[in-house]
Amino acid sequence: MARGIFTDKEHRPTMDEIFAAIGPGRPLWEGLARFIADNYRVQQDLGFYGKNYGWALRFRKGGKALLSLYPGKEEFTVQIILGEAQVEEVLGLAPGRNVRKAIEDAHPYPEGRWLFIKVASKHDLDQVKQLLTVKVPLPKGR
Repeated sequence: MARGIFTDKEHRPTMDEIFAAIGPGRPLWEGLARFIADNYRVQQDLGFYGKNYGWALRFRKGGKALLSLYPGKEEFTVQIILGEAQVEEVLGLAPGRNVRKAIEDAHPYPEGRWLFIKVASKHDLDQVKQLLTVKVPLPKGR
């Protein structure tokens, strides 16, 4: 099963198509994008990551992946890669069930664990923001 629902490489989805697909997840998507824009200097691009992943909106900081958003049906999935020290830090923060399961399910690669977290609620969004601030701490004064 693909991470996102837009798996046709030949059809680059528009933001209108993405928002129509995620439906009630749109405010969460926009909230996360706004949080990232307000706190980090990033580049973003929509890219195709193969038939098993589909199209995703990727945010990069300094050329390195910050996180990616895969649109789904009435929700979306966030992919964030954390190193082992970051995983241990997150586990020390007593993460919610979805984040804990994502950590448990993630295979440890040399570059870290690829966490995939479905975002369907404000709680999920808050958990992703917490992961992001562990991966890249907020600039001082934020």
